[in-house]
Amino acid sequence: MADDKKRTRRANGESSIYLGKDGKWHGRVTAGVRDDGSPDRRHVERKTRAEVVAGVRKLERERDAKTIRKAGRPWTVKTWLTHWIENVAPLTVNDNTMVGYGVAVRKHLIPGLGAHRLDRLKPEHIEAFYSKMQANGSKAATAHQAHRTLRVALNEAVRRGHLGKNPVELAKAPKVGEYEVEPYSVQEVQRLLKAADRHRNSARWAVALALGLRQGEVLGLKWDDVDLDGGFLVVRRSRHRPQYAHGCTEPCGRKAAGYCPQKRRTNPVTSTTKSRAGRRAVGLPEQLVDLLRDHRAAQDAERETAGKDWTEGGWVFPNEYGSVPSHREDWAAWKALLAEAKVRNGRLHDARHTAATVLLILGVPERAVMGLMGWSTTAMAARYQHMVDAVRTDVAKQVDGLIWKTETETETETDRPDGDDDGAAGALVPAN
Repeated sequence: MADDKKRTRRANGESSIYLGKDGKWHGRVTAGVRDDGSPDRRHVERKTRAEVVAGVRKLERERDAKTIRKAGRPWTVKTWLTHWIENVAPLTVNDNTMVGYGVAVRKHLIPGLGAHRLDRLKPEHIEAFYSKMQANGSKAATAHQAHRTLRVALNEAVRRGHLGKNPVELAKAPKVGEYEVEPYSVQEVQRLLKAADRHRNSARWAVALALGLRQGEVLGLKWDDVDLDGGFLVVRRSRHRPQYAHGCTEPCGRKAAGYCPQKRRTNPVTSTTKSRAGRRAVGLPEQLVDLLRDHRAAQDAERETAGKDWTEGGWVFPNEYGSVPSHREDWAAWKALLAEAKVRNGRLHDARHTAATVLLILGVPERAVMGLMGWSTTAMAARYQHMVDAVRTDVAKQVDGLIWKTETETETETDRPDGDDDGAAGALVPAN
């Protein structure tokens, strides 16, 4: 017993177990080196020797597996996410991605999980949080965005030694339904383009529906990116939604910096597109080349009319004075176009879904579609496959009725003085 009361002499770095003067058993484990270079010795205190042995062995396993929590005051989910969103994430992603991360962290993750100690966060806590989000009215896609953001943030905590394992990897992510991909039909596209033709910048919507460019990519297009003679354009940059900071010396009383009378912008107007796959050349159909030529001629006339009020930026789709409209103005114009064309209400991103679906329906190879759409993985193409299979049968029926109409039906349609009110293409009849 006397030997148990003495601390056994051990080699440097080896764990030790001893009975202290306080009557409790203690264990010391060397877990590595602290930030200042000193040894990182962890302490285990228990009532019995068996309990201390178990605690020491657990720390040794975590140390050897490199899953032991880094020394220092434990992080909470809130303190880690705040540090990550302010200091880590901005170094690796672009501004548009940061906007999504910021919403997920500040609006959802911190209020829902922030009080948990980081190293005690369990998959069950995360899954209960997702369920609560959806019960409170958040869409599955919103909960899934929170899931992706938390996974990235905690992966970084694991990499830096603040967390042994990432609990998000075990948590079941909210399932995003197939309804997320909702392309417009051929007839809806025709009505949209017909309505757009009555307004300025009509080519803007043709580019979205035919080429599938993202909103920021369309607004970031410059004439230097467009080769009408060669029949292609190059996607090089994306225009960002503005972010602001307070510029007032005295508090203005506005909570959101965007409403500050002296606000200052904190992010660039544009940057290169979000990935190498996003920087791409896209071929232009002949009809779109003609439309863009007419659009440039109309823009030259607007420049002459505006005179000194024109701000030259080289943008393809500016407003009447040369400046690019805001994302919100562009979105409002899309919503007004949907109403005018009597097309179901949908997101601006649904125009991109439409272009991707049409390319896949036409049998364009998946790798080629990935290049045209700026996708970096095949997972995106897989999201569209169910829609492609469903629409392909409908397209076959339309083609059947279009090509093999009787001559009597075709003559009846040809005799109409004004043609088809819906803007549908004329019927084709095989030559005798």
